[in-house]
Amino acid sequence: MGKGKAEVGTPKYLANKMKAKGLQKLRWYCQMCQKQCRDENGFKCHTMSESHQRQILLFAGNAGRFIDGFSSEFMTGYLQILRRQFGTKRVSANKVYQDYISDRHHLHMNATKWHSLSEFVKYLGRNGHCVVDETEKGWFISYIDRDPETLAMQEKMAKKQKMDKDDEERLAEFIEEQVRRGHKEEEASTSYTELKRQNEEETIKINLKLGLSSKVETKPIKLEKRPLEPSSDCPKEKKYKPGSSSEFKKPSALDELIREEERKKEKVNRKDHWLAEGIVVKLVTKSLGEKYYKEKGVVLEVIDKYRAKIRMLETGDKIKVDQSHLETVIPAIGKQILVLNGGYRGNTAVLKGIDTDNYCVTIQIASGPLKGRIVKSVQYEDISKLF
Repeated sequence: MGKGKAEVGTPKYLANKMKAKGLQKLRWYCQMCQKQCRDENGFKCHTMSESHQRQILLFAGNAGRFIDGFSSEFMTGYLQILRRQFGTKRVSANKVYQDYISDRHHLHMNATKWHSLSEFVKYLGRNGHCVVDETEKGWFISYIDRDPETLAMQEKMAKKQKMDKDDEERLAEFIEEQVRRGHKEEEASTSYTELKRQNEEETIKINLKLGLSSKVETKPIKLEKRPLEPSSDCPKEKKYKPGSSSEFKKPSALDELIREEERKKEKVNRKDHWLAEGIVVKLVTKSLGEKYYKEKGVVLEVIDKYRAKIRMLETGDKIKVDQSHLETVIPAIGKQILVLNGGYRGNTAVLKGIDTDNYCVTIQIASGPLKGRIVKSVQYEDISKLF
């Protein structure tokens, strides 16, 4: 008679359960059959079994499809652990891997296209799933959250901050306008009125009567300069005419419409992705190697909004990088740039000035309906050099 299973509750039964619960050696695991063997002899017996041979024949028929499926399943499980337990925090890649393999039924790495955890982590960095960096203690990763709900929440927060900022700007403009009006009224109350005559060639006669007996008559005097006329040192006031604009001109209806349209465009065109073809960018990550760090390249193609295929200007190498690993390039004054974000997104412009203290620039729009318009206080990250 064959040997039966241990009865429930016996020491042998508990020992078998404890062995089954714990992790076994990876080299004695068959991914195709999803069977874990406890020792080398058991694994050898399994490989000689008929069921295993059938699975191997299926694998041999389309090995690439199986390996790609296993790789995709492994990456999905790994990223789920990273996203749910650690979020976007920086964490050791090996710590996430230990949490992933703690599940006895996990998909093993020896069935994927990656031979080591380091190769897998580099793959995540190259494809924009995570921000990776190597230290003396090993590889560390940070998850890049692109969940639609998260992006929608971030966009709502950005819109709210922008609306608050617009309210502050409108309040500042209102206060500035009140101060300007106050100065204007103060100047108007203390300014001299201009002497007006109907005939410029008319002479002025002055008669002085001293008593009843004496009578003094002065000769006609032609004035060269008007009384109370401001000196050349002071700015000459303009003669008021009905319908003429004063020194502090109020914005016209057209200016108000243009300003309102710019505010609407700013809200609509402000996105969290800014990559565009033909711009020059700089690599700011060391994960691709020291030879690419701080080097410049031109964007050849934008992939899924957040990734780009770039050609390095120094070496000519072509690589794919996430936009979080790139930054914009500010050219010399007078050079052409492309507006990447904000109300003038997609328009070409000419760089007119750089404010290094406030990290902003002044540009002149070179395309679109507002061609020739000067725009100030444009942030560095909203423009980039055109190749």
